[in-house]
Amino acid sequence: MPKKPVIYALCPDPEAAQRAVEGLRRAGIEARNIAVVSSEPFEGYEFSRRDHQTPMPWLAALGGVVGGTSGYFLAAMTQRSYPLPTGNMPIVALWPTGVIVYEMTMLGAILVTLFTMFISARLPNWRAQLYDPAVSDGMILVGATNLSQASRIEANRVLGEAAGGQVKEVGL
Repeated sequence: MPKKPVIYALCPDPEAAQRAVEGLRRAGIEARNIAVVSSEPFEGYEFSRRDHQTPMPWLAALGGVVGGTSGYFLAAMTQRSYPLPTGNMPIVALWPTGVIVYEMTMLGAILVTLFTMFISARLPNWRAQLYDPAVSDGMILVGATNLSQASRIEANRVLGEAAGGQVKEVGL
């Protein structure tokens, strides 16, 4: 399988990285084909907020509801399956059932949160990743993937202007 060419530049500061990302978007490159890698978060810049939309809180709440419901049915069905003489008290006792419901609610919410975190972080990822050792020294990598020949020339020009001419091309 041939390697896909990737063009990237190393920007010295977040302003240059933001200019590079905006230039790539103006050049017609889709946001999903633009990669930004940095050694620290830059929350004040638009390029760092691209992947921050997640339904994790809603999924955790849904996991809690499913876990609590299954906990209730687990406890209630177990108590009804083995009916012991309770002396005119209900077979499904509320306090012991409440403990099971609480624990299963927490278990459901935690498991769904962990599963969502792994999916949204794309873990595990065995594919080759775009990286340059200069990122560890504080540089910000801005790259473009899945480019046609015409957009490759335009991306090379845009990245060269934003990064001061330090444009590299690799195959992933």
